[in-house]
Amino acid sequence: MTDATGRADAQAAADVEALAYDEAYAELQRVVTALETGGQSLEATIALYERAVSLQRRCERLLGEAELRVQQLLARPGGVLAAVDVVPEDAEEA
Repeated sequence: MTDATGRADAQAAADVEALAYDEAYAELQRVVTALETGGQSLEATIALYERAVSLQRRCERLLGEAELRVQQLLARPGGVLAAVDVVPEDAEEA
């Protein structure tokens, strides 16, 4: 790996780490669509795949952090929330 390639990889990783969840998820969807569409060179496909993995990991980290924050809020005195039934949007009604 050349020094310029290493700097480019580090910059790409820093760019991903700067993204908010919604931004990272939207970009992940665009990258996956590009991979599914195909037509790229092998090198471009590998670069897209690497980007997708970085974006997926970023989303997972942010979701984990959000879950921890909610758990911490619920663990505080008076932090108990009323139970709410959540039904997925695409669920069929009985």
